[in-house]
Amino acid sequence: MSGVTSDRTAVVTGASSGIGAATARTLAAAGFHVFCAARREDRITELAAEIGGTPVVCDVTSADSVAALADAVGTRLDVLVNNAGGAFGAGPVSEADTDAWRRTYDVNVIGLMQVTRALLPALLASNAGVILNVGSTAGRVAYEGGAGYTAAKHGTKVVNETLRLELWDQPVRVMEIAPGMVKTDEFALVRFDGDQDKADAVYAGVAEPLSAEDVAETIGWMVTRPAHVSIDELVIRPRAQAAQHKVHRVL
Repeated sequence: MSGVTSDRTAVVTGASSGIGAATARTLAAAGFHVFCAARREDRITELAAEIGGTPVVCDVTSADSVAALADAVGTRLDVLVNNAGGAFGAGPVSEADTDAWRRTYDVNVIGLMQVTRALLPALLASNAGVILNVGSTAGRVAYEGGAGYTAAKHGTKVVNETLRLELWDQPVRVMEIAPGMVKTDEFALVRFDGDQDKADAVYAGVAEPLSAEDVAETIGWMVTRPAHVSIDELVIRPRAQAAQHKVHRVL
């Protein structure tokens, strides 16, 4: 951990863009030395240089890659933000793409598990660790065309709940933030295989969807509560979104 000057450290996965990059900036501003973990080396190198953090190239679905992340972090860690995720495909179950479903589950559930398992000893060593998993309102409500993603995010929610039960007597808090409609540069575009028109339609007419910074600021608040305070679950939506299917649009 050469070059780490802050007493408090944090890992943010999926830090190359969107909520992950915004969270890394928020935690750095709050005084954390942030390990910026993601697959895209150029982006995390630039981000780490900006915030005084440490870039770690990491694919959360690779056990070897996650082990290298744990080695880079060392024996003590204060905060883990499991943000790496994504939705791949948006078809009905009757036309489901098996590889897209597997990829979605791999990053949102298996990856989350692997990173948590690898870094848990360091989190416990801090004597006041925080595991914050970035879920989704899709982990609470099903909707047509979203079964692959909603199943995976329900998995994120259940892993979060199970971790809290299993670690009930340990010095670590387990939290989940479940955002609703967040407009980022890549999420919808990836989901619709690069179809810009379909991606734009998700946010059409919505004056103020959540931004990555909105979610990041909330994560920053959650993980900096006193050590005896656990924000178990927090659902955050834009005012325009009353529910998954009920969004105020001005077209």
